Amino acid sequence: MKAEISKLKIKLFADGADIGNMIQMAALPHIAGLTTNPTLMFKAGVSDYQKFAKSVLREITNKPVSFEVFSDNLDEMERQAKTIASWGENVYIKIPVTNTSGLSTSTLVRKLVNEGTKVNVTAVFSETQVHAISKVLSNEVPSYVSIFAGRIADTGRDPLQIVKKTLSELSSNSNCEVIWASPRELLNVFQANEIGCHIITATPDILMKLNLVGKDLDEYSLETVKMFYNDAQKSGFSI
Repeated sequence: MKAEISKLKIKLFADGADIGNMIQMAALPHIAGLTTNPTLMFKAGVSDYQKFAKSVLREITNKPVSFEVFSDNLDEMERQAKTIASWGENVYIKIPVTNTSGLSTSTLVRKLVNEGTKVNVTAVFSETQVHAISKVLSNEVPSYVSIFAGRIADTGRDPLQIVKKTLSELSSNSNCEVIWASPRELLNVFQANEIGCHIITATPDILMKLNLVGKDLDEYSLETVKMFYNDAQKSGFSI
């Protein structure tokens, strides 16, 4: 990787549900972990959750992988979480911060953590949610809190503020790492790194842009002009 990338302190996680891509990303030394979710799995055509997850875990054994429960009932979430966690030592269980009725899952998170399950509390958007979750995590059990910074930015709000406050709120928990989730562009990697966020998870199409870091802008401009010209020629445009 280029010098600019090697200086990053933030961990890079790959987000996706294509097994081939996941294996390729996991093999890269600068990728520290992987995440997925039901929406990505649906888009990738995954129909058998257990088969998919176990196939991933057979290939990826030395880096953390986050899999999400998919029930809306807290008791069933708990059952699913324990089952999925049993599939690998490197598994983190993604628990949405609420169910679809807006009911907090903090009691479930507390129970799982107290039993030693590694959790990734996901779809976190607000300071209120962060405060509730911070009370139920443990210094003894590794955990992640995923702030959906990209979606927060989509509402016209600056996600840097909520991520900073999350880092501050959880600073006393040395076993909890904050994830900048749903990034929209590669710049988010550097923004997250600058404020001391522990992890950013991004899709391969964003992570592939790491090769552009430090690229000469005049050279990039010329490449763009050539792309427009070549595509116009291939289209056979005439006026």
